[in-house]
Amino acid sequence: MQKTNKFLVLAVVIVLSLSVFAMIAFATANPEAAQEAATEATGSLKPWWFWPLVLFVLSFVLGIFAVLAGVGGGVLYVPIVSGFLPFHLDFVRGAGLIVALAGALAAGPGLLKKGMADLRLAIPMALIASTCAIVGAMIGLALPTHIVQTLLGATILMIVVIMIKAKKSEFPDVQKPDALSQALRISGVYYEPTLDRNVSWQIHRTPVGLALFVIIGVMAGMFGLGAGWANVPVLNLVLGAPIKISVATSKFLLSITDTSAAWIYMNNGAVLPLMVVPSVVGIMLGSFIGVRVLAVTKPAIIRIMVIVVLGVAGLKALQKGLSLWGVF
Repeated sequence: MQKTNKFLVLAVVIVLSLSVFAMIAFATANPEAAQEAATEATGSLKPWWFWPLVLFVLSFVLGIFAVLAGVGGGVLYVPIVSGFLPFHLDFVRGAGLIVALAGALAAGPGLLKKGMADLRLAIPMALIASTCAIVGAMIGLALPTHIVQTLLGATILMIVVIMIKAKKSEFPDVQKPDALSQALRISGVYYEPTLDRNVSWQIHRTPVGLALFVIIGVMAGMFGLGAGWANVPVLNLVLGAPIKISVATSKFLLSITDTSAAWIYMNNGAVLPLMVVPSVVGIMLGSFIGVRVLAVTKPAIIRIMVIVVLGVAGLKALQKGLSLWGVF
């Protein structure tokens, strides 16, 4: 297992290194095009390498926070970058989806192999969420920036409220599964090492959960946040899946939902390599560090820090959106 992990880390490092070298090679061979792309994204005349460096450092820190707080990178990346850096919101949302997608694709296969992510639970939710994410992405790109910026700020503040109030149930008590979940055969068994036994689980309120994933999909595509912050509470608190199954299945869900929305942004030219490459490299390297820091850090402290950071970022995004309306 250790050898497999080492090979996986080595492969990730190689891929990320090649991506960085490719970006630098492109910028070196086409300095005018690189500078034009950087200027278009930020409206700033700083050298093209300045903003990728800033994004790398910021994403590295966010990668550590994301692991410690148990949230996806996109939910931290989009409000902070759009609120405090001079990037156009469309480019930020496109990069945010790729950031969230990179983490999901890295974790998804391992979670499926370990039996933590459940396909029968994921597929119905993924079909609805991914379809609605496409709709959300099209709506987000069609709406004026000031409207999306304002809605983004309000959404981030709503996420803060959810994180404050949500109580995770390790093993929800589902007395009787509903007819739809029985028809879809959504249930399973997984090994829980803390109890040293297999745990059987099933879900209820499936129609309500499917309806909520319509909203989650639209919001994921519109704001480029990913949707882990919403997937887990719905799977755990509404449907009644155990928390570990909810977290793992949510991570797998992101690899489907975010892919659908990301294509819309790519097709509309809203995904810039000069933003995406340093952001993905930073967030993944930060995640490696975060895994190590997690062992010696109290999760409660990190959770409070993330709530504070998101609160500030949400207020900044809301203020920026309202200023475009002429309110501030």
